[in-house]
Amino acid sequence: MRTEIFYSTAILIGLTMSGQAQQTVAPSPEISGPSGGTQAGNYAVSNSFELGYRFRTVGGNQDRYRSDINFGNGIRLLSGSVRATSRDGHGKWFDEFVLNTQGIGHDPYQSVSLRLRRNRFYRYDGSWRRNEYVNPGLANGTLGGHTLDTRRDWQDHDVTLFPNSAFQFFAGYSRNWQTGPGIVSLQAFDNRGDEYPLFASIDRKQTEIRLGTQIRAKGFQFSILRGWQKYREDSPSALTGTSPGANPADNNTLTALKRSEPIQGDSPFWRFVIYKEQQQRYSVSARYSYSGGRRSVLYDETFAGTNRFGAAQNRQILLTGSGRRPLSSGTMTLAVSPTGSLTITNHTAFHDLRMDGDGSYREFSNASLLQTHFDFQTLNFRTIANATDVSIRANKWLGVYGGYSFSSRKSKSVEGLAFGTSPASVRTVTQQNRLNIAQGGLRINSSQGVSIVIDAEVGRANNPYFTISDRNYHAFGGRVQYRHSGFTVGGATKTNYNLNSNALTSFSSKSRNYSLDASWQRGKSFGLDAAYSKIHLDTLSGIAYFAGPLVTGEKSYYVSNIHALDATARVSIEPRADLFFGYSRIQDTGDGRATPGTTAFQAAQTFPLSYESPQARLSLRIRENLRWNVGYQYYRYREDFTTLLGNYRAHTGFSSVLWSF
Repeated sequence: MRTEIFYSTAILIGLTMSGQAQQTVAPSPEISGPSGGTQAGNYAVSNSFELGYRFRTVGGNQDRYRSDINFGNGIRLLSGSVRATSRDGHGKWFDEFVLNTQGIGHDPYQSVSLRLRRNRFYRYDGSWRRNEYVNPGLANGTLGGHTLDTRRDWQDHDVTLFPNSAFQFFAGYSRNWQTGPGIVSLQAFDNRGDEYPLFASIDRKQTEIRLGTQIRAKGFQFSILRGWQKYREDSPSALTGTSPGANPADNNTLTALKRSEPIQGDSPFWRFVIYKEQQQRYSVSARYSYSGGRRSVLYDETFAGTNRFGAAQNRQILLTGSGRRPLSSGTMTLAVSPTGSLTITNHTAFHDLRMDGDGSYREFSNASLLQTHFDFQTLNFRTIANATDVSIRANKWLGVYGGYSFSSRKSKSVEGLAFGTSPASVRTVTQQNRLNIAQGGLRINSSQGVSIVIDAEVGRANNPYFTISDRNYHAFGGRVQYRHSGFTVGGATKTNYNLNSNALTSFSSKSRNYSLDASWQRGKSFGLDAAYSKIHLDTLSGIAYFAGPLVTGEKSYYVSNIHALDATARVSIEPRADLFFGYSRIQDTGDGRATPGTTAFQAAQTFPLSYESPQARLSLRIRENLRWNVGYQYYRYREDFTTLLGNYRAHTGFSSVLWSF
């Protein structure tokens, strides 16, 4: 499990950094046509549409490419925009109409947004998004891993009546729907049994309805929101034929399986907000929300086959019940500024979550005629936190801040154990964790364009919940930046060390981040941006696991060194052409070793890999309202030690026409 977590984390960090710094090569950000649009009656109207063709060729693992990029071939409405605004603010039916689209025509990431507003009367905001999602999962021996090939659709609609008045009313509706095929797995008959892939039909839907009002009076702003959330999942899975499992050489087989697990739930909620600000000397705000979640579940599974000794097996599992999950949370913030240079802020928050119900788990083995019965009763979490911060601006160039925060978290679990119909025992477990944090820093802004920020934080927890949770940690960081004319350069560093131990094992982690960035802007004709960062992480912990008896004294060690480089250049050749060049590279060098190691633990200690993506785009102005765009982007993903997730290379590009009228 730790292997998969760290492996996925390294990839996610790298690809996320790349995505934030460098966008895909299409659509084009250039604008054609007059900036003011055209006049149509009492409205100023502007339109812009980019219609083009995408192409791609992929070598290597197609599923991994679809998980990361997923662009395909075909004609697309890469982007579209329609905007109409009333010239005097008194349109007949509306004062603002804004419609934006992106990727329409089977791009993997499509979106549509609409805003319709009439001053003083109403405002409507709506959006629709689609994500074609493929997750090849992490391969596990010969099993092939867990996979998903699903489509997720989101839509949100919000209407506000009298948006500019002291009394506002609003209503909203949202839906989130995921459908498609997938593969899950089952370990059959005992904890040393084989694993089997199962086909699953994913079907998950969540809807939400909202009603509320907002009132402003005598410097106060008060809002109340009432909502209803409903969740439904019906993703049955089944065995499509007799399976020998991940290890065909053993005696384990699975000949039949049928699993049904429909889930339904709803979470009605309330949300209250009050806010007060007075002449910038003080402000106070408070929020409270309550959600009364309810859910019912039915899990019905039957399977048959042979165990590791070759004996015939036939089992039935039935899980039924309903649960309640009331959740209360609230915050209150008070900020006082007795002088222009001093600000004191106090923030108090609480969070209370309780889960209880009549869940019952039953398992019956036809081979041994043994029955297992387990009843769940209650699980509670309660957190209270308070933080006070003081900020002092000593003069125009120096500012100092410091603060202290305290949080207390308590959990309580009550479980009922039974065999047949006679209760055997009731087990209650309580745990409480207190965390104290002190932090401080300073800010320097000189008149020569230099700014410096230094911060530090120290935390101490007496009883962390998990082995990898923060216990005794400290973090230090700083950033220096210089600005002059159109040139900016900066650097930053951050360290975070954490030490944790409990009765079972111990854990320590060390992370160090370094970054450099620079930009140069020369009018509208040239721009250059570059950034480099290094993220180091190493963890060391003891591990205990069951392999028949409990095994202790083992170690889990992991090292990651992620290097990220991003550079972009923009050149404008007035009045005809705009060019864009970009390059992004992410590489985890691991701990520098050349081979993964000979043991299973050594193979899980580091995961060197690399990802790079150069791109270029040309936008040529043909007429005032017409542009021709062409772009190319290359992707390469490679793992050094393993191909569990799959290497790939992809050439993608587009050609489009951008028309405004």
